[in-house]
Amino acid sequence: MQEDFLHYIWKHKAFDSSLLKTTKDKTISIANLGMHNHDSGPDFFNSQLSIGSQLWAGNVEIHIKSSDWYVHNHETDKAYDNVILHVVWEHDTEIFRKDNSEIPTLELKHYVDKNLIHKYQKLMYSKSWINCETNFSEVNDFLLNNWLERLYIERLEQKSKIIEDLLKTSNNDWEAVLFKMLLKNFGLKVNGDAFLSLANSFSFSIIRKLQNDVLDVEALLFGQSGLLAGDNVEERYFIDLKERYGFLKQKFKLDNKGVLPLQFFRLRPPNFPTIRLSQFANLYNLEQNLFSKVMRLQTRNQFHEFFNKGVTEFWKSHYTFPKTSKKSNKILTKSFIDLLIINTLIPLKFSYAKAQGKLNDDEIFQLIKEIKIETNSIVSKFLDLKPVGKNALNSQALLQLKQQYCDKNKCLHCAVGNSLIVKN
Repeated sequence: MQEDFLHYIWKHKAFDSSLLKTTKDKTISIANLGMHNHDSGPDFFNSQLSIGSQLWAGNVEIHIKSSDWYVHNHETDKAYDNVILHVVWEHDTEIFRKDNSEIPTLELKHYVDKNLIHKYQKLMYSKSWINCETNFSEVNDFLLNNWLERLYIERLEQKSKIIEDLLKTSNNDWEAVLFKMLLKNFGLKVNGDAFLSLANSFSFSIIRKLQNDVLDVEALLFGQSGLLAGDNVEERYFIDLKERYGFLKQKFKLDNKGVLPLQFFRLRPPNFPTIRLSQFANLYNLEQNLFSKVMRLQTRNQFHEFFNKGVTEFWKSHYTFPKTSKKSNKILTKSFIDLLIINTLIPLKFSYAKAQGKLNDDEIFQLIKEIKIETNSIVSKFLDLKPVGKNALNSQALLQLKQQYCDKNKCLHCAVGNSLIVKN
């Protein structure tokens, strides 16, 4: 038995409340279960109930055993002075307030259906990939679709907190935050952290000063990332970048000690950090005031058209500095731009609209649903259990479900888990 389950039982009134009695045989009648408190203090605020002939208004505290009251030192905490009922699974001792008045106790195990307990234990102690793996396909489609939409918004809320932190360290400069998030996601999973450390290694104000000259931007990015450290490349382009970086390093007092090393191993050449950095530099050279332009885009096609950018001239025939290759423009692919929309651009649009008090969930839903569902091991396993809508909202929501609920055994906080527990 877990305390979380007792919270669930009380919150959803999943017990026989018709003949409730305290451990001292006084009748309990519940008018209001109270509001679930997820912070410190009693578990449920502002409950209303009658005990015997007395009407009470106050808080309810829940424990596995009555003695847990003393284990948690509630008897010395003023926050618990207004507890009107102690709900426990097993009553093993009497409980008193600081003024020595006894707190009425409800021993809940006598009022809970054994079948409910069995379903809870079967769900929570499963050793499958997810606890509800054998029953996931039985979940009502309408319930699941609504839950996935809520999970997607929850995921955006989490990402918005990261954006808020970046805003604080960027003097509330949305352009600077876009720069950092965009550069991180240009690095994908392999080089994402390294690209973010690169973005954090200098002030965005330097980009503003340099972005009219794409070679200066490339020199800054390649230099700070350590790609200009060698002396064995005779290409005029490489030498030019190195000379430019030397000047910029001295002028802006640059330091790249905190920049993580870039990875080339096991990457396809189009994803080499050299190519991604050139595409990124070219984007910032071609598009001034990027943030305001991005905020005006609404459809997937508009984003694809806007980000239809490639590399600078040298990189059309190179993947690395020393070696030439077949010439191509190396334009950002639609699938890559989709990842930028999912991981950077929608979260920023969501956070900015929220900050402006103009949040429109329908606009966000419309955009994310234009993007095909992502393919990864987590999404694929869910789809094997039960088909869901084939767009990126569903894949993002399924990732949120697995990472924030399934992996943390938070079935009682999940609409899927709830539906399976109460199902007849």
